[in-house]
Amino acid sequence: MTTQQAAAPLSSIVIVGGGTAGWMTAAAISRMVAAGISVQLIESDQIGTVGVGEATIPSLRDFNLALGINENEFLRAVQGTFKLGIEFSNWGNVGERYIHPFGKYGRKTHGIDFHQIWLKQKHRGGQADPGPIDDYSISIAAARNGRFSRPVANPDAILSALNYAYHIDAGRYAQYLRDYAEDRGVKRIEGKIISVEQAPDSGNITAVKLEDGSLVDGDFFVDCSGFRSLLLGETLGVPYISWQHWLPCDRAFAVPSAPSGRPRPYTRAMAEDSGWRWNIPLQHRTGNGHVFSSAHGDEDTALRKLADGMEGQAIGEPRLLRFVAGRREKLWEKNCLAIGLSGGFIEPLESTSIHLIQSGIFRLMALFPDAGFDPVEIREYNRWLIEEYEHIRDFIILHYRATERSNTDFWKYCQTMEIPDSLAAKIELWRGKGRIFPAGNSLFTEESWIAVLLGQNIIPHSVDPVTAMLPPEATDRFMQQLQTIIDQAAQSLPSHADYILANCQAEK
Repeated sequence: MTTQQAAAPLSSIVIVGGGTAGWMTAAAISRMVAAGISVQLIESDQIGTVGVGEATIPSLRDFNLALGINENEFLRAVQGTFKLGIEFSNWGNVGERYIHPFGKYGRKTHGIDFHQIWLKQKHRGGQADPGPIDDYSISIAAARNGRFSRPVANPDAILSALNYAYHIDAGRYAQYLRDYAEDRGVKRIEGKIISVEQAPDSGNITAVKLEDGSLVDGDFFVDCSGFRSLLLGETLGVPYISWQHWLPCDRAFAVPSAPSGRPRPYTRAMAEDSGWRWNIPLQHRTGNGHVFSSAHGDEDTALRKLADGMEGQAIGEPRLLRFVAGRREKLWEKNCLAIGLSGGFIEPLESTSIHLIQSGIFRLMALFPDAGFDPVEIREYNRWLIEEYEHIRDFIILHYRATERSNTDFWKYCQTMEIPDSLAAKIELWRGKGRIFPAGNSLFTEESWIAVLLGQNIIPHSVDPVTAMLPPEATDRFMQQLQTIIDQAAQSLPSHADYILANCQAEK
């Protein structure tokens, strides 16, 4: 029996590109500097970043916690507010709205999931009809009342079911993480890359050449170059797989506006004739955008819709972003790994871009390579990330497919388009008895799927048979009491604006 000789450890890591992806990566691996690994980040002030992502999901809290970042300090630095969920309007039908909450619906009883109890009451009808499932979420009740508090630790308390994310200034977040990384030894190099050098035998990247003629060499390269995908796509030739046939939106206008009134503790996503608009309230401004399909709508109309929907005065010129939803065939090839837009982009709905950056970083740390670049570890990284991309893809497609709208060509297309078999199977399982089983590495929880499926009027034909054990009268009382408790708990919370003022108000 032979023992495989261990490869040498890495001595240098080069991150190509800054922005949110680059500086999140640099901050996360900055501890490697202490282990004797050189970490360098190359970016150019002449090259702008996309930087419109201002809404996040709760997983970002885990990333900041892993870095030891104080939440209130972070929120002051990024002019942040809290986010309890996303309000979707006009998605199922024009005039309808629902909230996808970051938190749980109701609570189990006798081991039975709450949504099954709700469905049983819905099928009973009459006086037993429970009303919208939104009425049984403390996160939704707090959001609608403009209130906020962090969850409590006691699992028996209704406020333990709260969950939250943030609205942040992505540019300020990148600067915050830059300071964090540089304080821990990461070296920033200003410059534009004009060429990439590769080893003739292996094809591994060995160095990048800057405009001033200097070379930056490294053992391992992280591609954070955005949509260009300079290393993974252009240099190593990893193909891009388009999902535009399922996610037809391929343009977005983004523009900030002056804050209007007290900031809401939730994001708004408002469906339009050929796409949707976002509204994201920060402390110092509001983020606005219009995502649309260029095959179904024109830029002038999208701009007009964006301007008409803004609540405050624009404080900048709208920026047009062009994209194609999809991902690279691999996220890690040879000695290069792509993080962020260089590896893939789904679209802004449900605010998953920063999460996919974070997920790629965490998986890299779990499979951190040596100079041997074990193909087994690379395959495992790609398998995990590709599965996660596809789980998220299916969830985003659901919003478009689960519509009853047919008033425009865009919505007719979405309502009738073929969908991935993986998503079709989930919808079919749900339609039967309201059952759904997210995969182990799926970002979105059971509650997230329930929110969109019920919010867009996909009501199961039946319910879980185990609900038959619940006496009708006791279930009626349970539902009424739960709704009362949630309403009272929400009203007892401080306003969102007051909570920010007391804990994390940014300096003017």
